[in-house]
Amino acid sequence: MNTQELGRTGIAVSDYCLGTMTFGVQTSEAEGHAQIDRALDAGLNFMDTAEMYPVNPVRAETVGNTETIIGNWNAASGKRDKWVIATKVSGYNERFVRQGQPVSGATVREALEGSLRRLQTDYIDLYQLHWPNRGSFQFRQNWTYDPSSQDPAAEYAVMVDVMETLKACVDEGKIRSWGLSNESVWGTMMWNKAAEETGGPRITSMQNEYSLLARLYDTDLAEMSANEDVTL
Repeated sequence: MNTQELGRTGIAVSDYCLGTMTFGVQTSEAEGHAQIDRALDAGLNFMDTAEMYPVNPVRAETVGNTETIIGNWNAASGKRDKWVIATKVSGYNERFVRQGQPVSGATVREALEGSLRRLQTDYIDLYQLHWPNRGSFQFRQNWTYDPSSQDPAAEYAVMVDVMETLKACVDEGKIRSWGLSNESVWGTMMWNKAAEETGGPRITSMQNEYSLLARLYDTDLAEMSANEDVTL
């Protein structure tokens, strides 16, 4: 299995990542644990989840169940250290998590503590923002995404608030690195500016839609990633 570095962190991850967003609905706990074992045997060391999982459909009563299933595997196997675990704080949502509150320093802290508890771990290797507060053009929302009404000063103030919390979490040993999901070039650069200002973690990675049919990343996002060492 080939590996690559996440940003500038020195964290090496396998080229393939085990996605877990169906654990707890379409995938039972036993099946999820079997997938984790098989992936580890195949040489994977990278696993992605989120506090909002499972999906299909997302329901308030199942939020966090995917992390719980992974946490039960961690506890039973004693092999937490074999995995680079990535999870996400939700941001705005349809009242599934924290009644849909946007990301802030306070919600990041609350979400992180919940993820640590469910995953039965002392630290998250890659902590990510699932969706920007200001919205996103990902998943074909580019047809309607309109940034003209955004208040950039207000958006940046939230980023600074979040970064101050993230810095504290890094200092406490609770997260190793910070990444984004469904973000833009402007958003990424502003997050890195906030990191420089506060001493918080710079952007390590970007989890955006990318496939043979979804090529938006190949333009300005790819240039940003290459020059800023943000791993897709």
